[in-house]
Amino acid sequence: MTLLQSVKNLVRSRSIHVCYVDTGSCNGCDIEVLACLAPRYDLEQYGIYVHNNPREADVLLVIGGVTPQWEDKLKMIWDKMPEPKAAVAIGNCAISGCVFNRPQSLTNPPVRKHIPVAAEVPGCPPRPTEIISAILSVRDLIFKDWETKR
Repeated sequence: MTLLQSVKNLVRSRSIHVCYVDTGSCNGCDIEVLACLAPRYDLEQYGIYVHNNPREADVLLVIGGVTPQWEDKLKMIWDKMPEPKAAVAIGNCAISGCVFNRPQSLTNPPVRKHIPVAAEVPGCPPRPTEIISAILSVRDLIFKDWETKR
């Protein structure tokens, strides 16, 4: 890897763009993700920026068990994201379905069944510090040697 490629990867790893999708949660995890934007946790001090457009995102945060309406949409959103990309499943519902994972339920968890998941944040709901550390842990996985992989 050349010096220029190393510098590009370093700069990209300091500017992570995140898009989050609620695929059928109770909004507990949604509130914790929004708490990450508050001055107490301040996502932007870590170089993490939240977008509503998946075409601008490096990381997709998925919240909630996957309902039938979201099965195709989640895959479509994942396909719209440019490479390099990663997904983070937030909360017990996204990881295992938790209380919604029952035989006659209308959810289809886990998220990893629909898209590849790089990191999981357990909890009901997880703490904002855990969400931030999961995003930062995925950073190295996304941008390490990206220039040489292309």
